[in-house]
Amino acid sequence: MTQSVSVTGIHPTALVDSKAELDSSVSVGPYTVIGPHVKVGAGTTIGAHCVIEGHTTIGRDNRIFQFNSLGAIPQDKKYAGEPCELVIGDRNTVREFCTFNIGSPGDAGVTRVGNDNWIMAYVHLAHDCQVGNNTIFANNSQLAGHVHVGDWVILGGFTVVHQFVRLGAHSMTAMCSLLFADLPPFVMTQGQPAEARSMNFEGLRRRGFSPDRIAAVKAMHKALYREDLTLEQAKLRIAGLTDKHPEAEQDVQMMTSFLDHTSPHRGIVR
Repeated sequence: MTQSVSVTGIHPTALVDSKAELDSSVSVGPYTVIGPHVKVGAGTTIGAHCVIEGHTTIGRDNRIFQFNSLGAIPQDKKYAGEPCELVIGDRNTVREFCTFNIGSPGDAGVTRVGNDNWIMAYVHLAHDCQVGNNTIFANNSQLAGHVHVGDWVILGGFTVVHQFVRLGAHSMTAMCSLLFADLPPFVMTQGQPAEARSMNFEGLRRRGFSPDRIAAVKAMHKALYREDLTLEQAKLRIAGLTDKHPEAEQDVQMMTSFLDHTSPHRGIVR
C-alpha cells in the first residue's frame, strides 16, 4: 500500500504492505519494500532501497540507512519456514548494506539487537545472534549464527566471529580479528586466530570506571594471561578480588559468570 509522503512520511515509490504496522511518524525512503509482518516504532527513519521482511519488530528512533536487508530468512538449510523473528530495539544506527536475518527454530527463534548500537556498513548478523546495548560494529564485521555480544563491545573492521561464540561486555577486537573462542569481558584481542593483547582500560575510563574497578580489571588480566594459571585456577583467583576491590564486585561477578559458562570445547581467547 502506497501512502502520501505529506501524510505519513512514506515515499510514493515505497511498497509498504497494508498489514505492516508503522507509527505515523516513521519515514520510509524511495523504493523500499516492507512486508506484512513488520512493525516499526515512532521516530524511526528508513532509507531508500531497503527490504524489511519477515516477523521483524523495530523500535523507536532508529536510523536505518539505504540498501539494508532486514528480516530475511536465515542462511540455514534446516530452516523450513517457521515464524521466527528479528527484534531491533531503540536509537540504533544501521549504516548501508547490512544484513540481519531472523532467528531459527534450532535456538530461541529470535535474532535480537538492543539499544543505542552503532552498526557500520556491510555488517552481517546471522540467525539467533543476540546483541546488547551501546556496541560499535565497524565496517564488514561478520557474525555467524548464535553469537552473543555483550554491552559496550567494539568490533574492529573485518572482524569475523565463529558460530556460538560469546563476547563479554566491554571487550574489543582489532581490525581483521578472527574469533574462534569466547572473548571474556574487558579483553582486547587481535589476530587470526585472535589472541588477547590487553584489557580495554581506556574504554573503561571513558565510561566512568573508578580507579579501584580498573585495578580489579588489571588483576583479572594478570590472573587470566600473565601468571600461567589454568582457567580453573584463574577463576578462583578472580573470585577473590572483591575482598581487595569491593567497588568491583559486579565486575568480578560478571567475569566469573562468563567464565563459568564457557564451553570446554571452545575455551576463551588466551
